[in-house]
Amino acid sequence: MNIVFKALNDKTRRDILELLKEGEKTAGEIADHFNFSKPTISHHLDLLRQAELIMSVKQGQFISYSLNTTVVDELLKWVLQFSSNVNREPKNKTLDYEGK
Repeated sequence: MNIVFKALNDKTRRDILELLKEGEKTAGEIADHFNFSKPTISHHLDLLRQAELIMSVKQGQFISYSLNTTVVDELLKWVLQFSSNVNREPKNKTLDYEGK
C-alpha cells in the first residue's frame, strides 16, 4: 500500500490518473497534456505502473495506458472503512439528564 500512496503523492501522477479516467491513452497522448519531457512522463507512468494504479499494453510501437480499477477499488474500500467508523452511532449512548 505504501507504493500506492507514494505514487499518489505527486500532482502530475494524480493528473495522469484523472486523464486516464476518460479512457485509454498512449504515452504520447498523455505527454501532450503536460509541459514535461517525454522521459519525465515515462518516469511518472512507470511509478504508476509499479503501484499497479495503471496498466500498460504494447500495441505495435506504441504503449497504451489505462486505469487499473481493481487497485483503485481496493484503495477506496480501505479508505472508506475509516469514514464508516466516524458515521456510526456509538455503542454506549450517554444518558440524558433524566436517565433515559
